Amino acid sequence: MEKTELDKKINDIFPGLVVRKDLVKSIRSNAPVPGYVLEYLLGMYCATDDEATIADGIEQVREILRVHYVNRNEAELIKSKIKEKGHHKIIDCVSVELNAQGGIYEMSFQNLGIKKVPVDVQTVKNNKKLLVGGVWCMIDVQYDIVEEKGVSPWSIRSLKAIQMSGFDKESYLASREKMSSDEWVDSLLQTIGFNPEKFGRRHKLFQLLRLVPFVERNYNLMELGPKGTGKSHIYSQCSPHGMLLSGGEVSLAKLFVNNASGKIGLVGYWDCIAFDEFAGRDKKPEKKLVDVMKNYMANHSFSRGVGTMDAEASFALVGNTAHNVPYMLKNTHLFDALPDAYLDSAFLDRIHNYLPGWEVYITRGELFTSGYGLIVDYLSEALHVMREMDFTGLFQKYFRISPNLSERDKEGVRKTFSGLMKVMYPSGVATKEEMRELLLFVMEGRKRVKDNLMRIDSTYDPVDFWFEDVESGEKTYVQTLEEKEYPDIYWSVRSAECRVRSENDSDSSEASLTLRQESGSRNVCEASDKSELSTDSCVNLVKPVEHDSWAREGCITVSENQTGIDYEKLFAKHLKGAKEILIVDPFIRKFHQARNMMDLLSVVLKNKAREDEVVVKLRTAKDEIDHAAQEKYLEQIAEAYAPEGLTFTWEYLDNLHDRWIDTDTGWHIIMGRGLDIFQQFDGRNAFSIQNVVPSRRQCKAFSVTYVKQ
Repeated sequence: MEKTELDKKINDIFPGLVVRKDLVKSIRSNAPVPGYVLEYLLGMYCATDDEATIADGIEQVREILRVHYVNRNEAELIKSKIKEKGHHKIIDCVSVELNAQGGIYEMSFQNLGIKKVPVDVQTVKNNKKLLVGGVWCMIDVQYDIVEEKGVSPWSIRSLKAIQMSGFDKESYLASREKMSSDEWVDSLLQTIGFNPEKFGRRHKLFQLLRLVPFVERNYNLMELGPKGTGKSHIYSQCSPHGMLLSGGEVSLAKLFVNNASGKIGLVGYWDCIAFDEFAGRDKKPEKKLVDVMKNYMANHSFSRGVGTMDAEASFALVGNTAHNVPYMLKNTHLFDALPDAYLDSAFLDRIHNYLPGWEVYITRGELFTSGYGLIVDYLSEALHVMREMDFTGLFQKYFRISPNLSERDKEGVRKTFSGLMKVMYPSGVATKEEMRELLLFVMEGRKRVKDNLMRIDSTYDPVDFWFEDVESGEKTYVQTLEEKEYPDIYWSVRSAECRVRSENDSDSSEASLTLRQESGSRNVCEASDKSELSTDSCVNLVKPVEHDSWAREGCITVSENQTGIDYEKLFAKHLKGAKEILIVDPFIRKFHQARNMMDLLSVVLKNKAREDEVVVKLRTAKDEIDHAAQEKYLEQIAEAYAPEGLTFTWEYLDNLHDRWIDTDTGWHIIMGRGLDIFQQFDGRNAFSIQNVVPSRRQCKAFSVTYVKQ
C-alpha cells in the first residue's frame, strides 16, 4: 500500500504506536471484540510501516485469536481444553461480584459461560473496573478436580487487562507539536478510523466533539440524528475507559450506587458513560433516575439516602430522531425524540452541547481509512490523562463572551471549548484564529440547546449568543445552521417580540440568499478563498445595489454543511438573458467536477428560450494526471448540449487561480470556490436523493459576489 505524507509523518513521530487501520477489518470477522482490543494486539505485533513485519504480525494476531479468543459457540470445547491441559490462557470479557456471604470475590466469563470463579483481592484492587461491567482481559484459567461440595473447580492463575500499562504525557505533547494543526486533526480522524480526505472541516470537528466526554470531566453531550451515522462507534470501539449502555435504560443501583451493598456504580469507575438509543418516546425511564441524573449532571454528586458521593464520569446521550429538522422546528423542537421524562427543562439545561447528528455523514465504506493512525488505546490513555487539565479560560486572552449568557450557558461553552482544546491543542497553545474557530463552534452547540429550551419552557428569556474581540471590540454573533437554513420556521413557536429581537440582533439567513448589510460583522467578500469560514456561524453580507427587480449586486456566504443551495438559486437570475457566458474555474478536471459543469449548463438551458442560442466558454487547467479522462468528460458535455442550442467550448490555461463568471449582459460573478461547492456524495448512485435533488446536498463553506459592470 502506498503511504501518504501524513502516514509517513505519523510513523516517524510515533514509532511503535501506530497501526494501519484497515488491518482491524481484515481480522475482525472471526473475533467480534472491540476495536481497541484488536488494536492492542496489532500494536504488539504490527506497530510499524514495514510490510513484511506487518504480514508476520497479522498472522501472529490471528493465531493468538484462534487459540485464545473464546467464541460462545465453542465454549465447551475451550472448557475441555482447559481441563485436559490443566490451565489455558483465554481472551474474554469478564466481570467480578462480591459474594457477601462467603466474603470473597467471584468472576463471571461472558463468552466462556462460567460463573462464581474465585479471584483474589489484589487482582480486584488492581482492576477495579471488573466490579462495574465487563473488562476484556487475557486470563490464565486453571481447572482442578475438587470433591468438596460448593467449591469451584475453576481458578485464576493470572489476569491482564487489555490496555496500556503506562503513558508518557510529556512525550505525547512533544510529538503533537511536531505536527501542524491540520495534520494533527487528520491524524486523529485516521486514528478513529476515518479518511480525512472525505470530510470537511465541520465534519471533522463533529467527530472530534465525540471525544470530548473522554477528555473532560463531568461533561454532558447529546447527539440526536438519523440512523446509521456511527453515533455509538467511538463509545464502544475506541476506548477501554468508556462504557456503552445499549438500549439507553439503566437502573439507579447500576449507574450510581447500590443501597444494599453500598457499592458505587458505573459513574465511579468510567471516564465516559454513553447511553445508546437514549431517544424513543415509548420509553418510560424511572422518575427517580431522571432526578438523580439531573442532580449529578449539575453538581457532579449524587445521594440515595446513604450520604453524598462525588464522581467524574461524563455522559454521552445518543439516539435517533423520528422526524427531519424542518418538521421538528415547525411543530415541536429538536429534543422531540426524547422520552417525556427527559423533556424537563432543568434536565436539558444541563446538556453542555448538542451535536446535530443530521449533519453527520451516514456511514459508508468509502469514509473509512486504509492509512495509519495511532493505536486507539494510546489515544484513549492520552485523553484519560488530559482529564486533569483545565483549559476552560484560555480563550479569554483574545475573546469575551456575552455577559448576558446564563451561568449554565457559559459553563457549556467553556467546558466544550476546554475539551476540544485538549483534543486538538493538548499543550494549551493555539493561535487567536484557531481559538476563534473553536469558540464559534462550541457556542453554536450550546445555543442549539438554549434555543430549543425556549421552545419547551416559556420562562426562558431570549439571549444573544455573541463574543467580542478583546483587542478590537468587534462582536461576532452566533447562529445555528438550522437558524440559517430555515429562518421562516426557526422562531415560529416563539412570541413576535422574541422574533423581532432575534432578527435585529443576529444575522440573516444565507439559505434565502438575501443580500443586505449587517452592522458589526466583518466583510467576508474581501478574499476569493473563504475556506477559513468552514465553521463560522455568522452571516456577513455587503449592502446590495439594485439595478433591477430581478438580479442584484451583493455578496452571499454559505456555511459548511448548509443545505437548500443549488446552482439555480445561486446563478439563474444573473445568467438569464445572456447569449455569451465565460466561466473561469481551474478545477473542472475530475468526474464530479465535470458533473458540476453539467449541472450549471442545465441552469443556463432551463432559463433560455428554446429558439435562442447561447455560447458558454470554459477556461480551466489541464489535469496532468489523467488528461484523457478530463477531455472525454468535456467532449461528452459538449455533445449533450449541442442539440439544445447551447454551444460549449473550452481551453486550458496555466496559472489560473481566481474563479469567476462573466456574461455579455454585464454581470461579473466572483466564485470563492468555483463550482466545487458541495460536500462529497454518492454521485454515481442513481437512487441517491443528493444525486437527484442538488438542494439536498451539504455544501462546503463558500461565498459568491455579484458585480454589475
